[in-house]
Amino acid sequence: MSSTHNPEKSIHARLRLDYPGFELDVELNLPGHGVTALFGHSGSGKTTCLRCIAGLERAQQARVEINGELWQDSASALFVPVHRRALGYVFQEPSLFPHLSVRRNLQYGMRRVDAGLRKVPWDRVMQLLGIGHLLERMPQRLSGGERQRVGIARALLTSPRLLLMDEPLAALDLKRKNEILPYLERLHDDLEIPILYVSHSPDEVARLADHLVLLEDGRAIAQGGLQQTLARLDLPIAFGEDAGVLIQSTVSEHDDRYQLTRLVFRGGNVLVARRPEAIGQPLRFRVSARDVSLSIAPIEGSSITNALAVSVREVVATDTPAHVLVGLDADGTPLLARITRRSADQLGATPGRRLWAQIKSVALLG
Repeated sequence: MSSTHNPEKSIHARLRLDYPGFELDVELNLPGHGVTALFGHSGSGKTTCLRCIAGLERAQQARVEINGELWQDSASALFVPVHRRALGYVFQEPSLFPHLSVRRNLQYGMRRVDAGLRKVPWDRVMQLLGIGHLLERMPQRLSGGERQRVGIARALLTSPRLLLMDEPLAALDLKRKNEILPYLERLHDDLEIPILYVSHSPDEVARLADHLVLLEDGRAIAQGGLQQTLARLDLPIAFGEDAGVLIQSTVSEHDDRYQLTRLVFRGGNVLVARRPEAIGQPLRFRVSARDVSLSIAPIEGSSITNALAVSVREVVATDTPAHVLVGLDADGTPLLARITRRSADQLGATPGRRLWAQIKSVALLG
């Protein structure tokens, strides 16, 4: 596969690494901006891929080029050592120096970069990650979420051209994850530094990523825009029960009487519990295939308020013999429905069939 991106605005990594019992063999052609998620089950090669790009693992065959800067090329025996690669690396555990305050931990990270080459201002990082009030604390006095935010700040203050994040929320409980996710969204929205984000959490990926690489057994079985890739019917078996789509919407109306907000998108609209965003603000949400039911006509007198006119694109088998996955099109917006084979036959769910999709639940991502 050859890259279709401008090499000055892209990330290209061709990696081949053999371990006893495992082989990584991938070619990644990724946008040189935004957040790309490396997603897959445990053992699929996500972390190994990240470590090879960083130079922490030396792949036997490799070419790594980041926005026009060549870091590795086995064909010409080029290997830029990790300390000379302009990258930031955020691990599951931030590994702060316990004898140094937060401020001194951050200053230690900045020493990697000459003052004249620092492009990420200190004050901006403090604001983005909300850690200014923590600067004089010692690491043992920080919560797990605070430690991770300091670890991210330390990586950013090296002014990286690429930020690598290896399951940064995996060691946190749900409360701490929800605490730190808004800060990660700020990084996505406010920084021009491309991020490679390793995760096995579909919700994290749907909330943060623009681009998706799906890894399985050391191979990249799919890569592309997040919305398009999640809707592919040849892939959801890799997601199993988590199959679903991402929809980009806009806040169009607030109903103060019933405390609801209307979100509009190509193909329809949905009502959700009252949101704080102003009218006109973008908002992404996720609809799981298991939360979509189908009918021949709109259902009257139902507690399900969100229904969309759809046409069937394709029907495929799932990981259980009783169910099928139905690919739907709502005037350009893709949906997935996981229903029984019996229901699919009763509905006549074949390509081109017009149906109604009832959305039982919407997961707001923001």
